[in-house]
Amino acid sequence: MTEYLNHFIAGTGVEASDGRRIALVNPVTEQVYGSCARGTAEDVDRAVAAAQRQLEHGAWHQLDGAQRGRLLVKLADLVERDTDVLADLDADAIGRSPLEPRRLDVPNAVANLRAAAGWANQLEGRTIPTGGYFGTKTLSYTVREPVGVVGAIVPWNSPLMITVWKLAALLAAGCTVVIKPSEETPQSALHLAALAQEAGFPDGVINVVTGYGAEVGRALCEHPHVAKISFTGSPEAGREIQRTAGVLFKHVALELGGKSPQIVFDDAPFDDALRGCALGLFANQGQVCAAGSRILVQRGIAERFAAALAEAARAVKVGDPREPGVQMGPVAKKAQFDRVNRYIQLGIEQGASLLAGGVSTPERGWFVRPTIFANANNEMAIARDEIFGPVGTVITFDSEEEAVALANDSTYGLAATVWTTDLARAHRVAAAVKVGAVGVNCWSPLDANLPWGGVKTSGIGREGGFGGAMAYTEEKVITVLLPT
Repeated sequence: MTEYLNHFIAGTGVEASDGRRIALVNPVTEQVYGSCARGTAEDVDRAVAAAQRQLEHGAWHQLDGAQRGRLLVKLADLVERDTDVLADLDADAIGRSPLEPRRLDVPNAVANLRAAAGWANQLEGRTIPTGGYFGTKTLSYTVREPVGVVGAIVPWNSPLMITVWKLAALLAAGCTVVIKPSEETPQSALHLAALAQEAGFPDGVINVVTGYGAEVGRALCEHPHVAKISFTGSPEAGREIQRTAGVLFKHVALELGGKSPQIVFDDAPFDDALRGCALGLFANQGQVCAAGSRILVQRGIAERFAAALAEAARAVKVGDPREPGVQMGPVAKKAQFDRVNRYIQLGIEQGASLLAGGVSTPERGWFVRPTIFANANNEMAIARDEIFGPVGTVITFDSEEEAVALANDSTYGLAATVWTTDLARAHRVAAAVKVGAVGVNCWSPLDANLPWGGVKTSGIGREGGFGGAMAYTEEKVITVLLPT
C-alpha cells in the first residue's frame, strides 16, 4: 500500500511549501512504498509560529499542570489502544521484528506518558531565605516556567519511543513542540500527533515537520523562536547542532550514541551473561544507542564465552521479519548496510578473529549476518567506533583494574553492563566506569522513572525521570519587599 505522508502543523496535514517529496524505501525489498513531505525553512517557520501561539496566547497557555496531566493520560491510553498499529509502523519502516516494539518500545512510550502526567503537577518552585533588601525584609520565591518552543529531532532506530521520551516531558512542563522525525521513519510520529489531537491537545501544541536534517533540522536550530533543541543521533550531527544553536544561546540536550562495554567476570552467571550480551548485541539489529558491542571477558572464561556467543550469533535466523521464525530483519537503510559491512571488513583486515558472520552480500534487502570477533584489542576500529549493527567484539582482560581501564578507554560514555556474582565488585566497577547508566547482571534497563543520557561524546543532558521534565523549565526568581 502506498503511503503519502504530509507535515502535521496546527492540527492539519500540510504539503511541503515547494511540493517536494522524499521516497520511503522498504529495507526488506528495497522497493519504494510511499513518500513524505520534504520540509523547508518556510514549513518550519509555520510550525514554530503555531507552537508559539499556543505557548503564549492559546488554550494550552491557560491549562494548569493537572489539566496537562489529564491530557497526557488520555494520550497514553490512545497509544496503548493503538499498540499494534504503532508497533507495525516502526517495524515496517526499519525492517524490525514487530515483536520488539510491541514488547519494549510502545509499552515504554505509554509508561513515559503516564509518568509525565504525574510530573505535570509537581514542577514546584521554592522559597529562599535572604538577608533582605537594605534592611527591609523580603519574601523570595521561585516558579517553574516552560522553557518555550522545543525542536525535537528524532532518529530512525526507535522512532516512537524516543519521540515520546522528549514529548512527554516537555508537555508536562508546559512547552510546545515541533518534531522532526527521521526522513526514513516519519510514520509513528505523525500517528502520535493525530492521537494527541484525538486526546484533546489544542492544535499547534504538537507539530511534525518531515524532511532532512540539513534542511528541517538546521532551520529549527537557527529559528529565533525555538528555545531548546533536543536531539538524539550521531556525535557528528550533535556537534553541528551545538555550534548552530549555541550562537543563539538555545538550551541543548544531546544524546549521541555509544560504544557500551559489557564486562563479564569469571564468576558471572555464565548463561545469564551470554543471553544478556546477545540481547545487547542483536536487539533491533544492533541499531541501539546503548548496544553492548564491546564484550570484555576475563581470561579464564574468554575462549569459552566467545565460542558460545558465536554459536548464539549463528543461531539467529535472519530474513523478512514478517515470516514465522525470523528473529532478525535487515538494517534500516542502504547507507547503514554499507557502513556495517565496511567495519566487518576492517575488523578482518586489522587482525581480529572472525568467529561468526562476516561481510554480507544478500541478493535483495539490507540483511547483515550477526557477527562476532574475538582476539581483538581496544585499538581496533571495531572496538572504538559505533558501528550501529549486529557486530560484537570480544576483548580479554585479566584483572578488575584492567577491565575498568578498558571500559573507560573510549570517547563514548553512555552505558555499561557488569556481569558478576560478587556484590562488592559490582558496586566498585559500577562506580568506576565513566558512563551515564550501569546495569548489573542486566543489559541497559529502561524505565520511565530513570534518567537517561551519557557523558563524554555520548552527549549532554538527561531524558526521563522527573529531572527530564524539569529540564524543560526555567526557574524564575520573584522577590517581594515586605515593609513593616
